[in-house]
Amino acid sequence: MKQFEAQGLEEVYELATAEFECSITDLYIEIIQQPSKGFFGLFKKKAIIKVSLKDRPIEKPRNNTFSKTKASTIKIADVSSKIEAVSKKEKSFNTKKVKITPKSNISSKEEIFDNFYSKDENEELSKLIVKKDKEDIINEVKIKVNELFAHTCYDINEINVDFYDEETLYIEFSGEDCALLIGKEGYRYKALSYILFNWINEKYSLMLRLEVAQFLKNQEESIYNYLNPVIVTIKETGTFKTKPLDGILVHIALKKLRDEFPDKYVAVKTNVKGDKYVLVNEYKSKNA
Repeated sequence: MKQFEAQGLEEVYELATAEFECSITDLYIEIIQQPSKGFFGLFKKKAIIKVSLKDRPIEKPRNNTFSKTKASTIKIADVSSKIEAVSKKEKSFNTKKVKITPKSNISSKEEIFDNFYSKDENEELSKLIVKKDKEDIINEVKIKVNELFAHTCYDINEINVDFYDEETLYIEFSGEDCALLIGKEGYRYKALSYILFNWINEKYSLMLRLEVAQFLKNQEESIYNYLNPVIVTIKETGTFKTKPLDGILVHIALKKLRDEFPDKYVAVKTNVKGDKYVLVNEYKSKNA
């Protein structure tokens, strides 16, 4: 038996059928591990299966050699063409067709979080239009978010909701237990931001500025202290690349540096390790 693994069952079935060059109905499949999306990216699991051919005559190729392709080197285009060929062949035998659902174009959690200030490579966003009256939006959001947290075990004050600017809604949590909503290294804060932003942006076409126990304010002060000498260096040399910044810090730095240098190219970049940093360069010079 051969073992395959992928992000989901459909993908891992594709790898198996491509490897054995047959229909999925001709395979004996043992599911070792079901895939799981986890919770906010934690405890995520891949789909793992063991596969072997069912007992049936196998027609050998003319050159008596089998073409073996490692799963790790299979190209998406090759897999798609093989699956399509298998599907057409199955129609003549009136067997069940394996339906492959295309992946939806939904933004990842990290991309949603990136949108709190501005998108990385989209510097000419059209101005957002607020369809409802500001007071109506404030009252509606305040009622719903307070109702939601009224049923939790946290001892928090009434949640404050207001407009930070024309395109951004400001939500503030305060109270005895509100610091518990931040979590270690801000992971709960980030998760709460995902939930609230996804709702507010979809329904009201607004951005979000979330404050919990002055966490955002402290983060801004920290990054501003780091950026003060950086700004001096940029004025002298014209270019700079910040150190890797985690979570909300990269977006605070991006906004600050864009305000300081409106005539320069300022953008978030990602290094080979997956760490994000802010690059300041001459306008339209995008060399990392």
